[in-house]
Amino acid sequence: MQPKLKFLDHYLTLWIFLAMAVGVALGYFFPNISDVTDSLSIGTTNIPLAIGLILMMYPPLAKVDYSLLPQAFKDKKVIGISLLLNWVVGTVLMFGLAVLFLRNEPDYMAGLILIGLARCIAMVIVWSDLAKANREYTALLVALNSIFQILSYSFLVWLFINVLPNKLGLANFNVSVSMKDVTESVLIYLGIPFVAGFVSRYTLVKSKGVEWYNRKFAPKISPVTLYALLFTIVLMFSMKGDKILELPMDVIKIAIPLIVYFVLMFFVSFFISKSLNVPYDKNASIAFTATGNNFELAIAVAIAVFGIHSPQAFVGVIGPLVEVPVLILLVRASLWLKKRYYD
Repeated sequence: MQPKLKFLDHYLTLWIFLAMAVGVALGYFFPNISDVTDSLSIGTTNIPLAIGLILMMYPPLAKVDYSLLPQAFKDKKVIGISLLLNWVVGTVLMFGLAVLFLRNEPDYMAGLILIGLARCIAMVIVWSDLAKANREYTALLVALNSIFQILSYSFLVWLFINVLPNKLGLANFNVSVSMKDVTESVLIYLGIPFVAGFVSRYTLVKSKGVEWYNRKFAPKISPVTLYALLFTIVLMFSMKGDKILELPMDVIKIAIPLIVYFVLMFFVSFFISKSLNVPYDKNASIAFTATGNNFELAIAVAIAVFGIHSPQAFVGVIGPLVEVPVLILLVRASLWLKKRYYD
């Protein structure tokens, strides 16, 4: 039976638009909402928002089966292709598109770079299932990406935001980040849910069994990511009521390089793997893992480093808004390519 996109996931773009509208309406009718938000902060950390961001990251990390990691070395070709596409091709491509489309908008450019460096660990399993990919390989690649993100995200942010723009002579790019701040953000917003996800999976699988965990527990916690994401968006847009007329053009400005990235990344990944005689099921796993991004992490880091109402955080929100409809089309493209080249 052909899997279908769940109701909440299928209309994710609509939910994000509605959350934006609710946030703008709150900011318009309750102009003092920012004072209430600030009163719930300790230092620069807003407590409700921090809880929301950690909850947003927990479900995808709790779904990762880290016991698959030892299998990574059994098929070196597939894993090598995936790592190259994710951590070299994907990051460099998004950086290039950020420079090409947003070089005169340094804050938006930095937000796009943050997305490109955050490799997908959540929705990729959904896209892989819909495209009839190899679920075990997808889970294995997700586990690898999770570990790589914790180990390398802070360094990559420093490299692609602090170092490369200056080396390339991008005079308009006046954004810099503290590696210490990014590392703290990664440890809080990726490290805490990573440990919580690992511990909950280990203990619950041991006591209840893997079948119960995958069929009962994982589906129960899945919607938490969406609810936490929408909560974050409402808070962000509650301060943007005065800029509502500017937002549509900004959304388009950010969406164009994202669409180009998704399409290019998918087809480049697919045909590289095909040229190396990778079977379709593994090819689709590699392609969708390389194409998707971890917007939850990008949003969390952008908010922690630049602030909840920053342009960088705004870019992170546009990511999933664009990703869902484009990836649905790419699933259909993948199934067509399967018939064309494999069946």
